[in-house]
Amino acid sequence: MAFIIIVTIIIYGLAIIWTWNSLGEIEKPKKIVVIVIGMLITYIITTIVFAISKNGIDYQSIMGENEIRMAITAIFTGLNLLILLPYISKQLNKIHEGEIEQKEFLRKMAILAIIFIICMWIECGYMKNTQAGILRIYQLNK
Repeated sequence: MAFIIIVTIIIYGLAIIWTWNSLGEIEKPKKIVVIVIGMLITYIITTIVFAISKNGIDYQSIMGENEIRMAITAIFTGLNLLILLPYISKQLNKIHEGEIEQKEFLRKMAILAIIFIICMWIECGYMKNTQAGILRIYQLNK
C-alpha cells in the first residue's frame, strides 16, 4: 500500500508541476484556481466512472469497497490529471497570450471532450477488471 501512495503522490506532483508550467505567464492565483478546479472536476468524473464500473461486483464488506474505491479513484484521478490538465492549461495559456481565439479553444475542447468520453468508457471497463482482480486476490488470501 505504501508503494501505491508514493506512486500516487508522484503522479499528482508531476501533474501539478506540468500544469503550472503549461499555464505560462498567467497570474499565480489563477494558476492555483485552474489546478484546483481541474483536480476537483477530474476527481468527480473518476468517482462517477468508478461507481458505474462497480456495477455487478459483489463486495463482501463495505469497508473493502471503500478502501478499493479510494485507492482506484486516487490513482485514476492522478493519471487522468496527468493526461488532461497540462493540455487544457497549455490551451488556456494560448488564449491568454493571444495565440488562439476562444472559438479555436472551444473547438479543441469539444474534440478533447469526445476523446475523453471514449477514454472514460474504456477506463470504466479497466476499473471493473481491476476491482474484480483485487477481489480475487483478496479472496485467495482470506
